[in-house]
Amino acid sequence: MSLIEDLTRARSEEDVKDAYVKALGLRNVTKGRVDIQTESIWFEAKCDPKPVLAMFAQLLFYVREARGVGQTIPAFLVVMDREKAAILETGLALAVLGDAAIQWPTAASAVSKACIGQVAAHIDGHFATYTIAKDEKSFLAVIEAVIAEGRIIRTPITRDNLRQVFNRWVEMVGQEMGVPIEGDFAELFFADIMHDESNDETSMNGLSARLGREGGKPVFYLKRDKAYERYQPASLRGYRNFWRIYDRPPAKKDRDYLLERRDMLLPIDEQKFKGAFYTPPHIVDKAYDLLTQTLGQGWQEKYIIWDMCCGVGNLELSHSNPRNLFMSTLDQPDIDNIRARGLFPGAEIFQYDYLNDDVTDFGEIDYSLSDKVPTALRQAIADAKAGAEGAKPILVLINPPYAESGSGIGKGDENKIGVEKTRINSMMREMNVGYASKELFTQFLVRIRYELPTAKLAMFSTLKYVNAPNFEPFRRVWKAKYLGGFVVHSRSFDSLDGDFPIGFLVWDTSQNIPISEVSATALDRLGNLVGEKLYVARPNSGLLNIWITKTPPNGGPALPLSNALKVSKNPRPKRELVGALGYLYASNNDLQHSSIETLITSSIYTGGNGGGVYLTSENLWQAAIVFSVRRLIKPTWLNDRDQFLQPSQRLNDEFKSDCLVWMLFNGSNLTVGADGLRWNDRDWSLTNHFIPYTEAEVGAQGRFESDFMVRYMKDMAFSPEAQAVLDEGRKLWACFHATPFPRKIRDEYKLGRPDAGWYQIRRSLKEHGEGGLADFEPFDTAYAVLTAKLRPMVYELGFLPA
Repeated sequence: MSLIEDLTRARSEEDVKDAYVKALGLRNVTKGRVDIQTESIWFEAKCDPKPVLAMFAQLLFYVREARGVGQTIPAFLVVMDREKAAILETGLALAVLGDAAIQWPTAASAVSKACIGQVAAHIDGHFATYTIAKDEKSFLAVIEAVIAEGRIIRTPITRDNLRQVFNRWVEMVGQEMGVPIEGDFAELFFADIMHDESNDETSMNGLSARLGREGGKPVFYLKRDKAYERYQPASLRGYRNFWRIYDRPPAKKDRDYLLERRDMLLPIDEQKFKGAFYTPPHIVDKAYDLLTQTLGQGWQEKYIIWDMCCGVGNLELSHSNPRNLFMSTLDQPDIDNIRARGLFPGAEIFQYDYLNDDVTDFGEIDYSLSDKVPTALRQAIADAKAGAEGAKPILVLINPPYAESGSGIGKGDENKIGVEKTRINSMMREMNVGYASKELFTQFLVRIRYELPTAKLAMFSTLKYVNAPNFEPFRRVWKAKYLGGFVVHSRSFDSLDGDFPIGFLVWDTSQNIPISEVSATALDRLGNLVGEKLYVARPNSGLLNIWITKTPPNGGPALPLSNALKVSKNPRPKRELVGALGYLYASNNDLQHSSIETLITSSIYTGGNGGGVYLTSENLWQAAIVFSVRRLIKPTWLNDRDQFLQPSQRLNDEFKSDCLVWMLFNGSNLTVGADGLRWNDRDWSLTNHFIPYTEAEVGAQGRFESDFMVRYMKDMAFSPEAQAVLDEGRKLWACFHATPFPRKIRDEYKLGRPDAGWYQIRRSLKEHGEGGLADFEPFDTAYAVLTAKLRPMVYELGFLPA
């Protein structure tokens, strides 16, 4: 686990210390008044983010104190919190220790703003600050070098990190200069990074911008026609900090290569290309960081990259080596767009219908059919297949069409009828992969697997192919080794509604390994780390929605409901189960649907997509568990696609009775006792079998039609939490039976019978509650306690992946 991941989970200062100690691999650590002490570095740690200067002032208080008693002090000082860290050479701060004017307090925790200001006058500009979310690797490398060599080693600028370094330079330096034309940032950036500090000259000739010095401060000169425009950072803090993190000039072997990539740093006009621009640059940068981590340094040179649904090329905006890059797209205007912007010089860009072009009637690939695929790419594919000596491996880097839409996630018209009917779709139907043959992104996966059997695959997509039940036949056919990945909030992408995860997962398709578990880093829509997420693929036979024992219907027509008391207007005809207690509606098996597709009614429910089971005395215990498990966990964008699983641990009697009580008093218990429901030219009645009390316990004025639940619960032992809910619920039930409701409420909730259900009771009391007849607060508190008890057990017992 990375440092930023551990820091995200930190809840105390000790957690922060432990995270840094672990990530830095510190040995022989002492903790005391100075938070962490090693021979070469002293560390000051905070949990909540604090100003760097304030933290250094506190640490220097201890350094001053130690020096005063003759204690050896280290060569470096580091301050850190959950978001950032900064390093300072102690020698650059010695003037602080001898300044008699500084108003030092009696304790480090009492350092004042005045003291911090006095310390800042000596050390500001001499330390390097690292934002851990962006600079973790650089920070860890610096500390490693300090410990090993006693000196700060800055991060080099290379072929792999050019775009990321440029983005940081614009953020920390470029935006401080008031440059009116954003496109000029690239020239000024190269003038800066090619400056050789050892001789105060540029390491490259022929640049249209140069860096000079005035009064020891940097000044940039940009050639415009025959004159030079002058720019200077308004604040030097960002400039100095940038060059304390990065090293210049780049290595000689990389300089020409980097200069050739100047066109890759042109600004992106998002608004101009709205509707065709989907993977935002900050998420693309995260993808490239992951590829470097997964495939190794220099991967852009080692691999041939093909993006066969490139759109306007936003997925390649962080690419530094277009000569290894092949980009194809269905739409010629996308290519015209790329060329008009002058992007990707040296790349091969061509129009190509990947799901139809060059696919024969027999499912073979014949490039001569269209003659569109460049010769160099054909040869690279042939060499990779043959394992030819010196052949470059192939990486497929794509954001393919999502579901049945246009090209790319969120692009195109929604749900185009027949759009899935491609030549690859015909192949997949013969492969018996079921629903997956309709999805365009899985069609890409099938052709890629057949055409490029040794390729690495890096793909943005939904996670259907990883764990969705209707993709089980596809997973039997498509197998690969998972190498790593992240998931990001869907709202990072233009034109996507809803809240769900989009994965960027990397696979080795040469290894036929079935998908079982995928652990991915989780990022929010801004690309900030929020944790880790596990997605599991289990056989459909192990899913929760088939766990309950079902008894087939055996009677005549069943009264179809779309709510507790509402008859469906356009029902699908269903038969009743004679003697059934009610009906559990539990449709799709994922969390996305569980909160709106889980309820119990007194007759069959047909208001949704179908899917449910009649309740009997034999399966009621299972139904209560399924109901509770599906409703206890609230859907979020991150768990949205999680599948409910059959329990992996033994279920004890207390858990079963807790779930029963939780179901009986949940807002989605829509069981009722009522007369006068009209359907199919006759009147219908509903009997409530879910009353947990006797008539005497609640002061009912008449006999209940059913005492099933009282008899069912008679010999059960209830936990204190469940018993508290039953006790508070009894008070509300008694209040209901003691209340004379007005005609409007009696008619709306059909209160003509004693055996009213929890739905009728809570609704009636709340609508008639102006007089304060019913106090729900004690009940709500007891129910919340039971909820808090059950919620973690959903994971502990294996109903959802932890």
